Amino acid sequence: CITLAGIAVIGYAGSLRSKNMTEEEKKAAIKDFALTKGLLVALQAGVMSACFALGLDAGTPIKEAALTNGVKPLFAGLPVILLVTFGGFLTNAAYCIQQNIKNKTGKDYFSVPGGIFVNNVLFCALAGVLWYSQFFGLEMGKSFLVDSPLLMAFSWSILMSLNVTFSNVWGILLKEWKGCNSKTISVL
Repeated sequence: CITLAGIAVIGYAGSLRSKNMTEEEKKAAIKDFALTKGLLVALQAGVMSACFALGLDAGTPIKEAALTNGVKPLFAGLPVILLVTFGGFLTNAAYCIQQNIKNKTGKDYFSVPGGIFVNNVLFCALAGVLWYSQFFGLEMGKSFLVDSPLLMAFSWSILMSLNVTFSNVWGILLKEWKGCNSKTISVL
């Protein structure tokens, strides 16, 4: 219920934002709009997110083996994170390479000026490190929640909620909501 209420409030903020847009900005935003495709991507992202959480849970034997070998509980789940995210990396890398071959876009990585290329690589690396760190934080935080099955059950939901919260804060700081009135920003 809390998640659905949050989605509704963010949707309302989005509708307030569109009221602040010029006709030209609205046309540009609608140009890429595809409801069916968006719903399918959202559904697939939800299923894959659940699969990620199940993968972490399936790594319990690895975590238990680490604990029996003297690894502190705070760090015992980190090998599981490494294995699950490595699987995701392989899947994403294979898809990106396949798309680059299909669209003949592999050369685009190197056709930008040197400074922009370095900038892109650095920010991609930063995004990857931050993304990876959230799961380190999740797994390390779980070590404090072992005695509370309820909090353990909600740990994944809490992480996903924090992702939405911080992405919206970054959106405000990076001026993605530029031109919106203060009411819209307050609702967001």
